[in-house]
This record gives sequence, C-alpha cells and structure tokens, in this order.
Amino acid sequence: MSTTEQSTDATTGDTWDVVVVGAGTAGCYASATLANAGYDVVVLERKAEEEAGHIACGDALKGADGFPDAIPKSKIEPAFTNTDVDHGRFEIPQEETVLEIPIPGELAVIDRLEYGKRIIDGTLEAGTEIHYETVVTDVLQDDEGRVTGVEAIRNGEPRTYDATVVVDGAGSLSILQDMVDFSTSTFDTNVDYSQFSSAYREIVRVDEPVEWDDALVFKPTERSAGYLWYFPRTETEINVGLGFQMTEEPMELVEDLKRDLRNRPEFDGAHVEDKLGAALPTKRPHDSAVHPGFVAVGDAAGHVNPTTGGGIAGAAYAGAYAGEQIIEAIEQNDVSEELLWRYNERVMDHYGGRFAALDVYNILVGAVDLEDLTSLIAAMPGDKLAEGLYSGSTDLDWKFKLETLLKTRGHWKTLWTVYRTKQHADDLLAHYENYPSSPAGLSAWQRKRDELLEAVYETTGADPKY
Repeated sequence: MSTTEQSTDATTGDTWDVVVVGAGTAGCYASATLANAGYDVVVLERKAEEEAGHIACGDALKGADGFPDAIPKSKIEPAFTNTDVDHGRFEIPQEETVLEIPIPGELAVIDRLEYGKRIIDGTLEAGTEIHYETVVTDVLQDDEGRVTGVEAIRNGEPRTYDATVVVDGAGSLSILQDMVDFSTSTFDTNVDYSQFSSAYREIVRVDEPVEWDDALVFKPTERSAGYLWYFPRTETEINVGLGFQMTEEPMELVEDLKRDLRNRPEFDGAHVEDKLGAALPTKRPHDSAVHPGFVAVGDAAGHVNPTTGGGIAGAAYAGAYAGEQIIEAIEQNDVSEELLWRYNERVMDHYGGRFAALDVYNILVGAVDLEDLTSLIAAMPGDKLAEGLYSGSTDLDWKFKLETLLKTRGHWKTLWTVYRTKQHADDLLAHYENYPSSPAGLSAWQRKRDELLEAVYETTGADPKY
C-alpha cells in the first residue's frame, strides 16, 4: 500500500506513486489496476474532459470476451453496439470476388466514444485521479537515469508531477520516448515513423439497413498503400475508414474512400456524423518497453496487430500487466529494469510474439506485386486466411497446396514467395517463445531474431524495416 504523502501545491508540484500519461485503453487499465490496489495514481490527459475518450478507431473489438478485471466488463458492455458480427468480408474488385472468412472468438463493433467514457469512469471509480487539459513537456530523470516524474502544463500553468513510476500510455509515436535518455537500459528505441500507418474514419448514417451488418468489410484501395473498411456499429450506423502508410499522400487516399462511398448504392443519401484521424503502429511490439521507473503500454509500445490494426484488447491487457508488475516493484522498493522486466515477458507470451510473426506479412505486402497477391488471396480458403490473421501462422496441407496451385496458374512465383514467407513467420514465432527472462539475455536474442528477419528480406526482396 502507498506511504506517499501527496502535495497539492501547484508551485512545488505533486507527488504520486504512479503517473500515467494518457487516458486511453492501456492508461485506464493500468491506472485502475494500481488504484484498485490502493496506490495514489494520477492520469494526465491532454484533452478536455468532454473530449476525452474521443479517439479515431475502426471500432471493431476482437477478443471482447476476455478483458482484464481491473475495470469490470459489465462497465463497458453498454458500448458494444453490434455483437452479431462473426466474420470478415474481403472485397477484391480486380478478381470480382468477395471472400468470406470466419473470425474466431467473441467479436463486437463498439461506439468508441461511449467505450472511452466508460473506461475513464471505470478508472475513476477505482480511485484514480484524472487531470484533464494537461500536456507533458518533459520527463524527469535522476543522475542514474531512473525516471522520477514529468513536467507538464495544466490549464496553462506549469506543474511538476513526481512519481515512483511513470506509465507511458500516450499513444503512437509517443513524445515521452523522445524525452527520455534510455542509454542505461534496453528500452526499444529502434522506432521510426515509417513503421506506422495513418488512419482516417467517418461515422456515416444510412437510411436503410445494410445487408452486411454481421460482417467486417475490407477492401484494398486503388493504390497499393492502403485498405478501406466498413464496420457496422449498427445496421444503419457504419464506421467507414482507411488505413495507409505514413509515406503516402493522405488526401489522395481519403478521396479513394469518398469515391468508393459514392459508388456503393447503400450509401445513397447518407450523412456523416463524425470525422477523425489518427496514427497506429504497423510494427512488431517493442523488444522491451521498460526502463527504470518507466513503462510503455498499448500503442506507445506497439501493442497492435500489425495486419488488422486491432489493439483494444491488447492495450487493456498491457495496462493490467504493467500495473501488476509496478505493484510488485514498488512493494520491493525496486523499480529497476530487472524488476519491471516480467511485464515484457507477459506481453510477449500473451500476444507479442504472434504480432511480431504477423508483421512479416506486412513486410511481404510492401514488396510484392499487389495484383498478384490479391489473386492469391482470392484463391485461398477463408479458414486458412483466418488462421493466418489471428493465430499468426497456418498449416498448409497438401490438398490445399494442390488446389491453390490449380487456381493460381500464372502467379506461382508470388505463391512460392508467400509460402516461404509463411515458413519464416513460423520460425520467428518459435523464436519469440524463447523471449529472454532478463535484460541480460536480450542482446543475444535480438541477434538471432534479426538473422531470421534477414531471411524474410531475402525471400521477399523488401528493404529492411528495422
């Protein structure tokens, strides 16, 4: 339990057990986990209270049945507006094909703003304090490099927040990580904007129910750099959007989305209720997301499925795992990298290794001919695609191989590249199962992982991503 004395003098600053930056999913679950255990926690949120929780998102929630208990599931369930979705619908215009694939596990489409408000309420009910309209301007470190708090501007006034641990839940390309000197730890700094994508989405209301209200609809853009989505919040309220690499021109791709909307009869007479954009990781999770006195969670640590952009459930678990490990570290009066390391292990064991293996397919997509690849996708059984997207690998039996060969005549070179890439992804997934149990083992583990990635680059012809 906390023995920290809290100051309320804005000039000298506040002292907390933990400062969490960002009131998103990861930040809320981390702060609720800590507050439930009796610790003094403050969340610093840059938005005003009425705007907090308003985040650009596809609204699709994979793994809706398995959230941590820090915020009871009953608290967030009213934000689940469509629980009838059970499969993906891939539209491939150049092949005049619509591919239906099953999606395992509980799936829902949510009202992201309602969900955001509810997780904020959940962490407040646990005992967290939230300071809105607060922007972090610097991260404080002692002479040994341990993070000891942050400097911020709250409602226009400078303020110091001293803390035993700082949790970075500030989202993609977090500015906090630009402020910290990580030279005394193995925290992953091999991060570049090119490893991220931009997303733009609109909430569109239509007059008549759509026929595909039980599906998540995906479609490639007219350019190779992105994809469109149509996710039904309800049968008449649709989250429509696109994701694309940050190296592409956003307005040209937004026009692709608008053109597609104009060409879909179900959107005749539709009106837009909300517009928003954001960045999201399309990269492997951070090799390490801990530093003495500092832990990164959710998007700030790359905890997103790099092929689908799905990150809500992963962020919730990252927050919970971080909170639990921080409790252990504070109880032992040791917030070193070694004590916080178990958080890395739990993330990698739960989903981090799978996400890293899936990132191999992002590397592939950026290097092969899009038309060849979509022809192959159109020829693949939906259950095999589902296994690849959601388990990180798939077993290709001889019957499947023969059927695919017959259907993809003329694309066999690309097929062979895909098959070899799949083998590399399997090797990478197996390597992540041997993620080190301490920082001392990370360097050797990384060297072996990078050797496996060299084989991916050689097979695909892609430029190195990291």
